[in-house]
Amino acid sequence: MRLNEITFSDATPIDGYGPGFFRVGGVAYEGAQLVWTGGVSPWGGYDDPEALLSLVGEVDVLFIGTGPEVAHIPADLREVLETAGLGVEIMASPAAARTYNVLLSEGRRIAAALLPVG
Repeated sequence: MRLNEITFSDATPIDGYGPGFFRVGGVAYEGAQLVWTGGVSPWGGYDDPEALLSLVGEVDVLFIGTGPEVAHIPADLREVLETAGLGVEIMASPAAARTYNVLLSEGRRIAAALLPVG
């Protein structure tokens, strides 16, 4: 099988994750994080919709990583985000990180709000 090297232009992929942290661009960040082409910032979880709403107009799809397993997010949070025009996809944080990287390599306007695993 032929493998192709992935390039991310000026955006930074999610390199890895572990118990309580995410590694983005070689730097480890503790706790929940919001990752997009503009950088990385702490995310306050489901009680912090303002951080996610700040991406309106900058991203087309927001992946919300719910931790080690896929879980429902609060219905009012989903409604606020979708009403603001953010496409929302819910998945486990490992899947959200992988999907973020794939779409990032395609030059898509995306973000990932990730709850830590473990």
